[in-house]
This record gives sequence, structure tokens and C-alpha cells, in this order.
Amino acid sequence: MEAGQHSGAPAQAPRSRRAPAGAQHSGWIMFAAVMMLIIGFLDAFWGLAAIVNDEVILVGGHGALIFNISTWGWVQLIIGVLIALTGFGLLAGNSAARWFGIFLLAFNAVMQIVWFPAAPLWALLIIALDCVLIYQFCVNWQED
Repeated sequence: MEAGQHSGAPAQAPRSRRAPAGAQHSGWIMFAAVMMLIIGFLDAFWGLAAIVNDEVILVGGHGALIFNISTWGWVQLIIGVLIALTGFGLLAGNSAARWFGIFLLAFNAVMQIVWFPAAPLWALLIIALDCVLIYQFCVNWQED
């Protein structure tokens, strides 16, 4: 063949189409998504219990550190729903759900301090779960 003639082959090999970053379903992403669903539903039920019957979680006549149990119940219910929806976002492969999850879990962990007078073991459990998931989001996320 002479210089400048083409042999019929394309000049560039076709690029492989990859899924967007964060859309892959690794075991860690699936674990985080399921745990966020569990934490979200637990938080929502806890908040609902505080709204419906604030005597359920009163200890010695004292409630939350700030405001009253019903007010914090509404906050907890909303945060729980947002955490569960973020878990669904992770299952769907939405990479923005990772960053929103870090924010929500950090906020949820700090907010659990309010529940210490009413339920210290519950608060410690949720803080521990939040910290494990935040660690997972920051260290074990695969975007390749």
C-alpha cells in the first residue's frame, strides 16, 4: 500500500463504554446501602415513637437535652427518611448518594448525643453504625 491509503480499518479502536464513576455495585457499596436502609428505618421508627407517645422514651421524667422529645422525634423521623432514601440511591448507583450519605450519617451521629439521657445504649449503637459507614464511604469506595 502506498502512504496515505487506508486499509479499511478504523484509525482509532472503539472505546469501551464504562459505567459512570460510583455506579458499580461492589460488595461494600451494597453493604453500605443496606445498612443505610436499616439505620434510616430504625431512626424513622424511633422518631415516630417519640412523636406518637413521648412517654415511651422518657427516663426519670427527663427527655432530650434540647426542646422536647416530640420535637426531636420529628427531626429524627425526617433524618431517618432521608438516610433510607440515600440508601436507595446507593442501590441505584447514584454516586452523589455517597456524599449525601457522609453528610447525613455525620449529622445523625452528632444528633444521637441528644438521645443519651433517654436511651444511652441506643445512641451508642447508632453512633457506632454511623461511624462504620462513614469510614466505608471514605476508604473503601471503588470508582474504577
